Amino acid sequence: MADENTIPPTKAAAPRQPRRARKKKAAVETRRTKEAVYRGLTIAELQAMPWDQQLELLPARARRFFSRQFDHDTEVFWKKVQAAGEGDELRTHLRDFPITPVFVGKMIHIHNGKEFQKIGITTDMIGHKLGEFAATRKSVKHTGPGVGATRSSKFMPLK
Repeated sequence: MADENTIPPTKAAAPRQPRRARKKKAAVETRRTKEAVYRGLTIAELQAMPWDQQLELLPARARRFFSRQFDHDTEVFWKKVQAAGEGDELRTHLRDFPITPVFVGKMIHIHNGKEFQKIGITTDMIGHKLGEFAATRKSVKHTGPGVGATRSSKFMPLK
């Protein structure tokens, strides 16, 4: 038997990489692009589905819109969206139109009452309405008091 004071032999350690190389390797492994999914399906799978199955995945309000509120204006816009390619830009006043998988990747200019706001459609927006992404009100930016706002401003020169 070996003496109690002797150290058992260990395996030779592999030569260590420099710290920078180890960090770079770890960063590459952890940085994976997350694939965009909606209700467990990728965009490619959603777009390959028949329209009836896509409609079942949308929220109730969007399904109701397509069953009841599909008049001439919405039909024209819907055909333009389907005909547009990836990255094409469309303009619309239809703020109540629900976003479907067909919209993903397109740029849509949505009217906010004063101007058209350019919005890029992503997967997270499916099921929402177009108007939710084009705010109609600006936040108030308070500045100093104007002329006549206080008693002391009465004596300020206008220039």
